[in-house]
Amino acid sequence: MSEKKILEYDVLVVGGGISGGEAALNLANLNYKVLVVEKDLSLGGKMIALSKVFPTLDCAACITTPKVSEISRHPNITIMFSAEAKKIDKIGEHNFEAHVHQKPRYVNIEDCTACQLCEKACPVSVIDEYQQGLVGRKAAFIPFSIASPRAAAIDIINCTLCGACERVCPTGCIDFTQTDNDFIVKTKAVVVATGFNLFDPLKIPRYGYGKYKNVITSMQMERQLAPTRPFNSILRPGDGKMPDNIAYVLCTGSRDKSVGNPICSQVCCMYSIKQGQLLMGSLPMADVTIYYLHIRAFGKGFNEFYDQSKDMGVEFIKGKIGNITEKENGNLILRYEDIEEGKVKEAEHDMVVLSVGVMSNSEISDSFQGESLRLDDYGFINQNDILASPAETSIDGVFVAGTATGPMDIPDSILSAGAASAETTSYLRRASL
Repeated sequence: MSEKKILEYDVLVVGGGISGGEAALNLANLNYKVLVVEKDLSLGGKMIALSKVFPTLDCAACITTPKVSEISRHPNITIMFSAEAKKIDKIGEHNFEAHVHQKPRYVNIEDCTACQLCEKACPVSVIDEYQQGLVGRKAAFIPFSIASPRAAAIDIINCTLCGACERVCPTGCIDFTQTDNDFIVKTKAVVVATGFNLFDPLKIPRYGYGKYKNVITSMQMERQLAPTRPFNSILRPGDGKMPDNIAYVLCTGSRDKSVGNPICSQVCCMYSIKQGQLLMGSLPMADVTIYYLHIRAFGKGFNEFYDQSKDMGVEFIKGKIGNITEKENGNLILRYEDIEEGKVKEAEHDMVVLSVGVMSNSEISDSFQGESLRLDDYGFINQNDILASPAETSIDGVFVAGTATGPMDIPDSILSAGAASAETTSYLRRASL
C-alpha cells in the first residue's frame, strides 16, 4: 500500500456548494490557502441546478456560474472533486489533520476539451442524476452543460470497458489506469458546508411517488423549467403530454412528525410559488393549484411575490392531502380536506408536484474523531450561539456555513458563509498573536 500524500493548507472547506464556495473565496481573498473538498464532479451544489431564484426571478445559473468560475481560477484555492473527508482529527490549537479520499475521474481534466465525442461513442445509457432521472446519459459523460470544470468523467460502475471513448478522444485524456487517492491534509481550521438532503417522497406512499409516473418532485419540475432543461417544454413523464392542470402538494416531508421532520423547511412555499409563476409563463393555458397548510412568505418581497402569483391566476387551496390515486388515462385524483370549508373533497389533475422539504446532511459529524461535532435535535450541525457567533460549532476551530445548520434560502446561505469566513479569519489571526 502506497504512502498517503501530505498536504498543508490554512483552511479546509468541506463542500463546494454556494455557501462553501463563498466561504472559500472570502478566505482566499484574504490570502489564506484553502482546500475545497467536493464529493461531486462540479462546484455549485444544488443552486446551479435551479431555474430562477425567488422573489426576483433572476437566473440562478447566471448568478452561480461566474461565482464558481472565480473560485476555480483563484490562485489560493485548490479543489478536489469526487472527494470526501473521511476522518478529521483535532491535534491541537490551530492544528487539524484530515484524511481525504478521492475517487478517480478516469479523465485528465487539464487535457479534456469537452468535445463530447466520448459521449457519442459510448454505448451505455443510464439515468441522468443531474436531470433528476427525467432522461438518460452515457457512462462517459460531461456532468451537465454548465459544470465547472466542464470536463468529461467515466461512470466506472456502469462502464463496460469497451474502449470506444478512448478510441475517439482527440486529446487522449481518458485514463483507465487512474486509481483512488488518499491524502493527509494538515490544516489550521475547518469550515463545514455540506448542505442538505431533499426529503425522499417514497416515505409517504399514499402520495404515489414512484408508483404513478405523473407524480413528480419539485426538483424534477425545477429541471423542466431551467434553461438547461431536458425537454423543450414542460412534459409529464407518463406519456409526454403537456399538462393542463398541475397541482402542488406543500409540506411534503416538512412539519410532519410521522416522517421524522417536524420543522418547517422555510423554502418550499416560496419555490412552489416561484414555479407556479414560471409555469403560468411557460404554459399560459394551464391551471396551477397549490394545496397548502400555511403560506410562510416571511422574507423581503416574499408576500408581494405571493400576491403577484394570485393575480397571475395561481389558485391556492388551504387543504391537507389524504391520498393520491391514478385514473386509467394517467390523470390523478387528489382526496383532500378543505380546511376552510371543513369538508373532504376530490380534485382531478393531470400532474402532481410534491414540494419536498429540507432534511439534514449529518454524515460529516461521523468524520470527526476525538472531539464530537454536536448536532441539534433535527440532525443539523448545532450552533453554539446562533445570535453572537452563528458559525461556531462544538469544536473550537471548526465552523459551519449554509444549510448544514438548518433550512435557509440562498441569500441567507451566502450571509451564513460570510459569517463562517469572518469567524474563521478571527480564529486564524489568534494564532499569530
